[in-house]
Amino acid sequence: MDKFVNVGWPEMLLMALFGFLMVFTVLVLLIFVMKAMGWFFTREHKAKVAATATTAHPHDHAISDQELAAAIITALKLYKSALHDQESEMLTINRITRAYSPWNSKIHGLTQLPEKK
Repeated sequence: MDKFVNVGWPEMLLMALFGFLMVFTVLVLLIFVMKAMGWFFTREHKAKVAATATTAHPHDHAISDQELAAAIITALKLYKSALHDQESEMLTINRITRAYSPWNSKIHGLTQLPEKK
């Protein structure tokens, strides 16, 4: 028990500095490990993509940009029209004038202060 009582400020500051340096060193090492893992997995994926790209023939998929845009637009139109029921697109607005409505009154939204006794 006596060896813990005689610890001074220099020893405490040295241990705190050592702890901070250890934490930052581990964080930097983790950054490098994560970057290495990312490089490894993207390299493996790029190799697979490159292997499939060399086997495909460029004239097999000869679609012009205009045909591609037309296909995408047609697919979006069909998708959007299938989402909703067939409705008439007529908009009717009836104007009703009322002098007062509690739904649009801001005073009802405020919290009242409790009474002090």
